Amino acid sequence: MFGSLPLGILQLWHRKFRLLTATLGIAFAVILVFMQMELKEALYASAVRYHEALGYDLIMLSPKTPHIVAARGFPRNRLYQAQGIKGVSSVSPIYLGQAIWRHPSEPLNRRSIFVLGFDPDDRGFEKLLSPTVLQRLRLPYQVSYDRLARPEFGPIGQMIDEGMTVRNQVNDSEFTVAGLHAIGSGFAIEGSIFTSDLNFQRMFPERSASVIEFGLIHLDPGAAVEGVRREILDALPKDIRVLTRKEFAQLEIDHWSKATPTGVVFGFGVVMGLFVGAIIVYQILYSDVQDHLQEYATLLAMGYPHRYLKVIVLQEALVLAILGFLPGLVLSVELFRLTAESAHLPLEMSLNNALTVFALTLGMCVFSGLLTLRRLRSVDPAEVF
Repeated sequence: MFGSLPLGILQLWHRKFRLLTATLGIAFAVILVFMQMELKEALYASAVRYHEALGYDLIMLSPKTPHIVAARGFPRNRLYQAQGIKGVSSVSPIYLGQAIWRHPSEPLNRRSIFVLGFDPDDRGFEKLLSPTVLQRLRLPYQVSYDRLARPEFGPIGQMIDEGMTVRNQVNDSEFTVAGLHAIGSGFAIEGSIFTSDLNFQRMFPERSASVIEFGLIHLDPGAAVEGVRREILDALPKDIRVLTRKEFAQLEIDHWSKATPTGVVFGFGVVMGLFVGAIIVYQILYSDVQDHLQEYATLLAMGYPHRYLKVIVLQEALVLAILGFLPGLVLSVELFRLTAESAHLPLEMSLNNALTVFALTLGMCVFSGLLTLRRLRSVDPAEVF
């Protein structure tokens, strides 16, 4: 088999333009598959940024909450009732909302921004905000701005880094940017601001302080997470849910993968990429077989079996898979970098995805080669000559 490999390579090399066309076509299919797979992973990764950035052991939420942006409210006293359960160290109520953010230099440019309100004295925000920023948030009309937010909100991070004082209108009030945090944007959240619970009420005066969207639950060292959760659920009414960190993140992922067409769209893109690549490879291999019918017939007349001819075609499919995958891989890495910079999405090439796409590319080319073999079965030296 390996001794016959050069023959398949020479046949492909004999038609250099056709080989180039096949390589570019397969590379395009590889890029399409890579982009669909990585965009899907970026969607999930960006969707759980807040779930992973906050500090907590358990989280309390409404049973009607489908995902973080559409969080439903529940009574705040439920969270304080949970504080009396054995093993619970402290709790932190969180208010969520969508506010109208005015661009600092373009007053007519207004965008919706995600707002998270909390008590700066509570636990759970140490990884996101420095002690200095937490102290400033205690003052009236102060917010922390996400430096990784979409640029359409304005160059807030740059202005703060340059030592400028940034005051900006949020809803109907003017707030001062007291500092920065870094989480990043996603498909549902383009940017965010953090503020104190009192400032949140100033931003949303119509909201009741007794209704919260999330409650962070911090446990005593050594407390059994699952055991404490069961005790909370048994002790409180059924108008709340209590989830672990992993379950909370999975809730968000399940929403995007099952409750929206996003997962189906990305999966369909992968299938289409493989379908396009398979057609290209089939056309190239079929044309190659058609052009070399006399040579194949000669080999059969010399006593070579059909299996020998099939090996040549499958070797050509393997060579096309490698030649198309390598440039597709390189171009995909560059596209990930450009997309990540412009869209602020966590796009990066992983070894697991690279191996998966190579396996899909190889399977695509081999499948096309198997379809082409049907033409070889009809090769008869007597008919060809």
